[in-house]
Amino acid sequence: MSNCCSTNETNPAAENGGRENLLGGGTDDMTTCPVMVGTPVSKKTAEAAGLYRDFKGERYYFCCAGCGPAFDSDPAKYAANMA
Repeated sequence: MSNCCSTNETNPAAENGGRENLLGGGTDDMTTCPVMVGTPVSKKTAEAAGLYRDFKGERYYFCCAGCGPAFDSDPAKYAANMA
């Protein structure tokens, strides 16, 4: 699987090696990225950075800016990763 996060864009949700922002916050704040399965994401941080999509009444949070367009290409596939 390729790493969608390897763009030259600034990624506020993955600063400091993907630890400070992604792992900050309480357990209720945490989820995983549906595109990069298993990658922890802080809902609060992702939402503040615009790294989310709504699909069929559910909100999906992403680890980086590259995951949103990937999710858009086949939202049902990626939403199934969260089931």
